[in-house]
Amino acid sequence: MHPTYTPVHDTSSTESVALYPHSSVVSSGRSSAEPSSSEHVPILTYTTPAGDEAHFSEYNRHYSASVESHMSTGTSIAPNNPFADMPGSSEQYPAWSADRQIPMSTEEIEDIFLDLAQKFGFQKDSMRNMFDFLMTILDSRASRMTPNQALLTVHADYIGGQHANYRKWYFAAQLNLDDAVGQSQNPGLQRLRSVKGAPKTGNTKSLDSALNRWRNAMNNMSQYDRLRQVALYLLCWGEAGNVRFTPECLCFIFKCADDYYRSPECQNRIDPVPEGLYLETVIKPLYRFMRDQGYEVVDGKFVRREKDHDQIIGYDDINQLFWYPEGIAKIVLQDNTRLIDVPPAQRFTKFGRIAWSRVFFKTFFEKRSRAHLLVNFNRIWIIHIAFYWFYTAFNSPKVYAPKNKQSPSAPMTWSATALGGAVATLIMIAATIAEFSYIPTSWHNAGHLTTRLVFLLIVLALTGGPTFYIALIDDRPNQGNIPLIIGITQFFISIVAAVAFSIIPSGRMFGDRVRGKSRKYMASQTFTASYPNLGRTARVASISLWLLIFGCKLVESYFFLTSSFSSPIAVMARTKVQGCNDKYFGSALCSNQVPFALAIMYVMDLILFFLDTYLWYIIWIVVFSVARSFHLGLSIWTPWKEVYTRMPKRIYAKLLATSEMEVKYKPKVLVSQVWNAIIISMYREHLLSIHHVQRLLYHQVDGPDGRRTLRAPPFFTNNTGNEADFFPVGGEAERRISFFASSLTTALPEPLPVESMPTFTVLVPHYSEKILLSLREIIREEDQNTRVTLLEYLKQLHPIEWDNFVKDTKILAEESETATFDGTQSTNEKSGSKRTDDLPFYCIGFKTAAPEYTLRTRIWASLRAQTLYRTVSGMMNYSKAIKLLYRVENPQIVQRFAGNTDRLERELERMSRRKFKFTVSMQRYAKFNKEELENAEFLLRAYPDLQIAYLDEEPAPKGGDPRLFSVLIDGHSEMDEQTGKRKPKFRIELPGNPILGDGKSDNQNHAIVFYRGEFLQLIDANQDNYLEECIKIRNILGEFEQYTVSSQSPYAQWGQKEFSKFPVAIVGTREYIFSENIGILGDIAAGKEQTFGTLTPRVLAWIGGKLHYGHPDFLNATFMATRGGVSKAQKGLHLNEDIFAGMTAISRGGRIKHSEYYQCGKGRDLGFGTILNFQTKLGTGMGEQMLSREYYYLGTQLPVDRFLTFYYGHPGFHINNILVIYSIQTFMVTLLYLGTLNKQLAICKVDSKGNVLGGQPGCYNLIPVFDWIKHCIISIFLVFFIAFLPLFMQELLERGTGKALIRLGKHFLSLSPIFEVFSTQIYSQSILSNLTFGGARYIATGRGFATTRISFTILYSRFAGPSIYMGMRNLLLLLYATMSIWTPFLIYFWVSVLSLCIAPFVFNPHQFSFPDFIIDYREFLRWMSRGNSRTKASSWYGYCRLSRTMITGYKKKKLGHPSEKLAGDVPRAKWRSVLFSEVLLPLCGATIFVVAYMFVKSFPDRNGLQNPSALIRIAVIAVGPVVWNATVLLTLFFVSLFLGPMLESWARFASFMAALAHFLGLVGLVAFFEFFWFLELWDASHAVLGIIAIIAIQRAIQKILISVFLSRELKHDETNRAWWSGKWYGRGLGSSAFSQPAREFVVKIVEMSLWTSDFLLGHLLLIVMTPPMLIPFVDKLHSMMMFWLRPSKQIRPPLFSTKQKRQRRWIVVKYSLVYIVVVAFLAALIVLPALFRDHITFKCTVCQNI
Repeated sequence: MHPTYTPVHDTSSTESVALYPHSSVVSSGRSSAEPSSSEHVPILTYTTPAGDEAHFSEYNRHYSASVESHMSTGTSIAPNNPFADMPGSSEQYPAWSADRQIPMSTEEIEDIFLDLAQKFGFQKDSMRNMFDFLMTILDSRASRMTPNQALLTVHADYIGGQHANYRKWYFAAQLNLDDAVGQSQNPGLQRLRSVKGAPKTGNTKSLDSALNRWRNAMNNMSQYDRLRQVALYLLCWGEAGNVRFTPECLCFIFKCADDYYRSPECQNRIDPVPEGLYLETVIKPLYRFMRDQGYEVVDGKFVRREKDHDQIIGYDDINQLFWYPEGIAKIVLQDNTRLIDVPPAQRFTKFGRIAWSRVFFKTFFEKRSRAHLLVNFNRIWIIHIAFYWFYTAFNSPKVYAPKNKQSPSAPMTWSATALGGAVATLIMIAATIAEFSYIPTSWHNAGHLTTRLVFLLIVLALTGGPTFYIALIDDRPNQGNIPLIIGITQFFISIVAAVAFSIIPSGRMFGDRVRGKSRKYMASQTFTASYPNLGRTARVASISLWLLIFGCKLVESYFFLTSSFSSPIAVMARTKVQGCNDKYFGSALCSNQVPFALAIMYVMDLILFFLDTYLWYIIWIVVFSVARSFHLGLSIWTPWKEVYTRMPKRIYAKLLATSEMEVKYKPKVLVSQVWNAIIISMYREHLLSIHHVQRLLYHQVDGPDGRRTLRAPPFFTNNTGNEADFFPVGGEAERRISFFASSLTTALPEPLPVESMPTFTVLVPHYSEKILLSLREIIREEDQNTRVTLLEYLKQLHPIEWDNFVKDTKILAEESETATFDGTQSTNEKSGSKRTDDLPFYCIGFKTAAPEYTLRTRIWASLRAQTLYRTVSGMMNYSKAIKLLYRVENPQIVQRFAGNTDRLERELERMSRRKFKFTVSMQRYAKFNKEELENAEFLLRAYPDLQIAYLDEEPAPKGGDPRLFSVLIDGHSEMDEQTGKRKPKFRIELPGNPILGDGKSDNQNHAIVFYRGEFLQLIDANQDNYLEECIKIRNILGEFEQYTVSSQSPYAQWGQKEFSKFPVAIVGTREYIFSENIGILGDIAAGKEQTFGTLTPRVLAWIGGKLHYGHPDFLNATFMATRGGVSKAQKGLHLNEDIFAGMTAISRGGRIKHSEYYQCGKGRDLGFGTILNFQTKLGTGMGEQMLSREYYYLGTQLPVDRFLTFYYGHPGFHINNILVIYSIQTFMVTLLYLGTLNKQLAICKVDSKGNVLGGQPGCYNLIPVFDWIKHCIISIFLVFFIAFLPLFMQELLERGTGKALIRLGKHFLSLSPIFEVFSTQIYSQSILSNLTFGGARYIATGRGFATTRISFTILYSRFAGPSIYMGMRNLLLLLYATMSIWTPFLIYFWVSVLSLCIAPFVFNPHQFSFPDFIIDYREFLRWMSRGNSRTKASSWYGYCRLSRTMITGYKKKKLGHPSEKLAGDVPRAKWRSVLFSEVLLPLCGATIFVVAYMFVKSFPDRNGLQNPSALIRIAVIAVGPVVWNATVLLTLFFVSLFLGPMLESWARFASFMAALAHFLGLVGLVAFFEFFWFLELWDASHAVLGIIAIIAIQRAIQKILISVFLSRELKHDETNRAWWSGKWYGRGLGSSAFSQPAREFVVKIVEMSLWTSDFLLGHLLLIVMTPPMLIPFVDKLHSMMMFWLRPSKQIRPPLFSTKQKRQRRWIVVKYSLVYIVVVAFLAALIVLPALFRDHITFKCTVCQNI
C-alpha cells in the first residue's frame, strides 16, 4: 500500500541521508517505546497525553489544545460531516484523493509534519495550521494539473525553482561554495585560495556549473524529500512573527534547520523536543532585537525611543546582513566563535546562543535631508539644469562679453555654452558625495563610489578647464584658431558628458551593480535589480513615449521660454542704475539692482523649465492612454445600444467556462441564470424598484407550440438607448450595469471550470473601523454643527434607494400584520389615515421598534456608510458568484439533487468554501467593548464562513512580558460556556507584541499565516464589491498566467520557457470611489482617483512603471510571502506601506499588471479637512519614501526610460507640486524687484517696432522685461490648468463630449481651481516639512460629514502653518507689484494667492450664514485669550506650542506630570536641517527684501534731499516692537511675582495679566506701524515695501530665537500659567524653577509677536469674508455650489429651542457690535492718515535721522 523510500544520495550535502520506510517514522507523537500502531491517528484529533507536561518544566507554559470546528473535520472521521452525501465530498481536499495517483497520501503528509514538529519543537497549532495551508495549496493546484506536477511546482515556487527566493538567496549569499566544498572554514571568504591544496578546475567555481549541480540535485530528489522541505519551510515561516518581514533571514534559518534535519544526530534522536522550542530559541531573540531597536522599557511600559530612521536598525538592515557571505560571517555566538566555524549540520542547535546585538549594523542610512532628491533623481536634475544652461548661456551673450564689446568672441561663446557639461558633472559629484553619507563605507560598495568620484573630477577638468584658458587669452591679439578649436572640442565633450550622465544610471558606472558579472554584485542584483524584462512592443512604447515627451519639451522650452528671455537679458545684463546713493553702502548695492532682478529671473525661468516637462508628460500620457484604451476595446464611439445588445453573447463567451461542457443547453438558458442573478442582487440592494426589475429579467413564457420558452428582457431586445426605462437615471444601478457591459468588450483571459479554479483568500485588516452602525448613530445628531442626522443625510444622497427600501419594508410589515390579525381592522380604515400611518416609515424606516425592523434600517444605512459590514457583505459576493457559476456550468448536479434543495445548497457551499476563503484580521477583537462584540458576533452569524484572526493576550506571571497569541475563529466555532467566547480553531503563540510599526502592515502580517490557496486579495475596511464583478474572478486570476502549466518538470532543464519568464506578482484593478459623490470636493477626489487609478496605470503598467498596488489588487501569495510579506512595516518609514510591496516586487523580478475590466468600490471621507488630512498623509508618506532605500535602488539602477516612468509616475507628481509653489513665490519676488525698478526709474517710451524714441535722457529700456512677465504668467497658468486635462479626457472617453464639458463647467463654477491651488500647497508643505522635521504634526479637523460646519478657529489653527501665513506674505508682495506694475494678467495671481488664504473657509459648509459667522468671531476671540489661568484643550497658546515643538522637541524626563496626548513620539529635528530651514532661509529672505527697500530709498526725495539711512529706519521699526514686548513682559513679570501670591483668591488674575500684556503688545505694534507710515510721508507703496521687509526681519528673529535659544519643551503648560500668575512654586518643576523663567521669557517675547500677528491676520481674513455675506441668499447659493443640490433638496437648517434662539440672538447682537467697532478701528488706522496726509505734519528732529 505505502511505497517504501530508498535512501537517496543528496549531492548538495556531504553525508547521505537515511530515509526510513514509512512505518517506523515516529507516529502521532507517542514515545517510540510504545509499538507504533498501524492505523493513523489523524493529527487533528490529537490531544496532549498526560505525561507530556514534564517537558515544559523549563518553559513553564501550557499550550491549551484548541478545539476544531466541523470545517476542519479530520480525514478519517466523518460522522458529523454535513457533506457525506456526494461521492468524494467527505474528502477535505478532493483533488488530493487516492484515486488520482497522488505521490503520497494525506496521512503520510500528516506524519511528516508531526515528525518535524517533534524534531524542532514547533507548536502543535502552528503545525496543524501549516498542514491545512499546504494541503489547500496542493488541492488548489492538483485540481488543474496532476498531483505529481502540483507538488513539483509548489516545491519549485518555495525552494528550488528558477524564481524561488530561496534559490536566488542561496546563490547570492554564495552558500553553494560553502556547501560544495563542505569545509568548516567558509571558502566564501577565502574564495580564490585553493582549499587544502586540492587543485580546482575552472568549471567548479563558475556559476553555471553550480546552477546545473543545483538543478540536478533538485531533479533527483524524491517527492517525499520535496514535501518535507516545503513543510519545514512553512513551519519555520508560520511561527516567525515579525521575522517574516526579513525573508532572507528566514531563508538562513530554514537552511540551518534543513542541514540539521539531515544530520545523523537529528535522525537518531528519539525523544521529541518540547513544544515551543523553536519559538523560544530561534525567533524570540531576533524579535527582541527588532523590538529593542525602537522601544525601551520605562516603568514597565514600552515607550518609543526617540531615534530617527538612520539610528534604528530596521527590518531591511537585518535582512541585508544575510545577503552577503561577509555578513553571514559576522554572526557570532556569545563565546565569540563565529557561526560559520561550526559545521553546517550543527549550526541550528547553536541558534539560541547567538549574540544578535553584536551582529547587525545599518546598511543604508535613511538620514532626513533633501540630498536624497539629489542622489535618487540625479538624472532628472542633470537633464534639466544642464540643458537649461546650454540654452540660456547661448542666449545671454551679453553677460559674458568683455567690458568694452557688445558681444563675446566665438571661442568664448562656445566655451561658455559648454559649461553645461561642467554643471552636469558638478551635480554628479554632489550626488556622489551625498551618497557617501548614506552608505556605510566599511561595506564593500563604497569602492566604486571613490572610483566614480576620481573619474568625475577628471571629466570636470575636461568640461570646465578650457573655459579658464580661453578667458585668459580671449583679449590677446593673433591667437589663431586654437582657442576656437579648444572651445568647440570642449562643447562636444560637454554634450557627450551631459547626455551620458543623464542616460546612464549612476549605479551602473564603474562596477555595474545591475548587469555586472562579478560575484560581488550578485546579491544586490538579485534583490534590488532583477527588474522584469519588458516585451518588445512595451519597450518600444516606453522609449518612444519619452522621446516624444522630451522632444516636444526641448523644442517648446527653447522657443517659448529661452528665446523670449533673450531680449530681457540683452537689455538688463549691463545696466547700471545711475544717481542713487545710500548713507552706508554708497552706490554698491543700488546700482546693481537690475542685475539682481535678472538673477532672480534666471531662477524663475529654470523653475518653469522643470514644470514644462511635467506638462508634456501629462499631455503624452493622456494621448497614449487614450490610444491604449482603443486598442483594448474600451471606447465611447461604440453606441451603448450595441454594447447592451451584444452583452448576453459576451457573457456566454467570456465569463462562462463553456469549452469543457457538452452543449446540451442553449446558451440563452445559461446566460439567463447569470443575468437574472445580477439583477435580483441589485433589487435586493434596493437599487432597482420592482417595476424596473420586470423589464430587466428573462421570463419564462408559453411558446406558440405549448412549450415554455425564455423571453429575453426588453433591455436586450429593444434598447433605444433611453436608459430611464430600465433603471433610475444617474443611479448606482446604471453605473454598475454600464460598467459591466463595457468591461465585457475588452479581452479577458479564458476562465477555468469552477472545480479546477485556484483557491484564493480575501484579507481585510481591521483596527477600529465601524462594524455596523448603531441606531443611536443613525438617528441622533453628532453635535450642533452637524445640523443633520446620518439617516437624513444618507436619504438625501440615495433618495431612490430609500424609496425602494420603504416600499419593501411596508410589504413586510403588512405581511406580518395580516399574519397576526385576521385582517379586519386594517382594511376598513379610510385610505386617508394610511398616508399618515406611513410617516414613520419614510422618516426612519420602521414603525415598531422590534429589533428585526430596526436592524433592517441599521443595515440599510451601514451598507451606504463606510462600515466593515459593507465590506464583508460585498466580498461575500465571491461565494455567491462561485456557487452561481458552479450551478450554471454543471446542470447535472442540479438534476442529481432535483428534489432536495438542502443537499444541493450544501454541495454548492462545499465548492465555494473550497475555492474562496475570507479572513478579517481584527487586531483589537479581544479588547472590543460590548457593542463591538455584538456586531462582530452578528457578522459571524450572518456569514459563518467568515474567519476572524485576532490577537489574544495572556498577562505575564510577575514581571515577565505578557504572552501574545494569534487566534483564528469562524462562524462554525462553537461557544465556550465558561468564557462566552468562541473556541479557537488555531491559537499560535507569537514571539511578542507584533504591532511594532504603524499597525496596518503588522496586522496583515500576524494574520497572513491564516490565508489559504495561491492568491490573495488585500482589501481595506472601507471597500465594497458587487456580484457582477465577482463573476469575473476566474478571468482575473487568469492574469497570473498560471492556468496552463506545461506538464514538464520545472527541474528537467532550465531552458523551459514556461518556467523562465518572470512571474506576475501583482494584478492591479480599478477603484470606484463610492463615498458621497456629492458636491465639488467629492467630485474632485473621485476625479483624482479616476485619473490616478485608471488613466495613468493603464499606460504605466504597459511600459513597466506601475509600482503602486492599490487596495483591490490581487497578489501572487507565494511570491509575496517568500519575499517579506504583503507590505513593509518599519515605523514611520513605511507610512504608505503598500507601495513598498510594489517596489519590492518589481525589484525582485515580479511583474505588475493592470486590468481594466474589474473594479471594486472604495470609500473616502470627502469633507474638506479629511481630504487634506489624506493629502498630508500622502505627502508625508512621500517624504518618507524619498528617504527609503527602495527609492535609492530604483533611482540609481533603472534604465533611463523606466526611470523616467517611475519618477514622473510617483515622486515626480509631488516634486512638481513643490516646484509649482516655488514658482509662485519666486515670481512674486521677481515682480517685487521689477516693481521697484518701474517705480523709481524712468522707463523709455518706444515706437511700435520697439525702438527707443529720442529725447529721453537717462531712461531705461525695460519694455522687453514686461513682455517677459506676460510669458511667465501664461506658463504658470498653463501648468495649473493642465491638471484638468486627464480628468476631461477620461470623462470624454467613458461618457462622451457633452458630459465631459458639463462636468468641467461645474468644476469651474464651483471654484475648484481654488481648491487645486490650495491642495498643491498642502502637498508640497507636507513633503518639505517631513524631509526637514520628520513626523506629521497636524491638528485634526475632525471627521463628520461633508456637510458639517467647522468653526473658524479650528480651520485657522489647522491651516495657518501650512498655508495661510505663506499666502498672506505673498499677498503683500502682490499688493506692492499691483501698485507698481499693474497688468490685467495679475488678476489670475490675485485669485491663486488669495486661495492659499481663504480656501479652507470657502469650502466650509454654511461659512457665510451670518449668525454662525458672528458666533465664530466670538469663539475666535475666546480662543485667542484662553488657557492662561486654567489649562484648556483648544486655545491659541496650545496651538502655538504645538507648532513650536517641531523644532524644540520635548523634554525626555517627565517631571511628575502626565504628558499631553498632542505630542506624539516624534524625535527632535536634526540641527543641520533646522539651521538650513529655520535660520539661513529666513535670513536670506530678509536680506532680499531689505535690499529692495534700500534701493527704493536710495534716490533723493521730492525736495531733492538725500534720504537718511534706510537700514537704520528698517532696523528701528522691525526690532522696536520686540524690545517693547520685552520691556512690557519684564515689568509685568515682577508685578505678577509680587502681586500673584497676594491675590491668590482672584482666580482670573493670570488671565488678566496675560490680557494686559497682549493688549499692550498690540498697541505697541500698531504704534510702530503708524510711526513708520508717518516717516514714509504717507506714501502707500513705500510703506507696503517697508512692511514686507519688516515682516521678513521679524520672522527671521522669531525663528532664530526659537531654534537657537530654546531648550526642549516640557510636555505640559505649567510654565505658562506660572509666568502669568507669578507662582513658580508647587508646580512640580523642581530645581528647574530657576532656569525655566529665563527660557519662558524668550518664549514669551516670541509669543507676543506671534499673538499680535495672528490677531490681526484673523481679523483680516474675517474682513475678506464679510462682503459675500451682504449678498442676499448667499448661504443657499454657497450650498448649491458646494453640494450641487437644488435649494429644495438642501439640508434643513438646524432646529433650536426658544431658549437657544434667544441666547443666539443676544450673542449675535453683542458680538456684531464688537466686530464692527474693531474693524472700524483697524480701518481708521489706514484710512484716516491716507485722507488727511497733507494736514498731519510733525516737527521732530529724531525723525529726520531715521
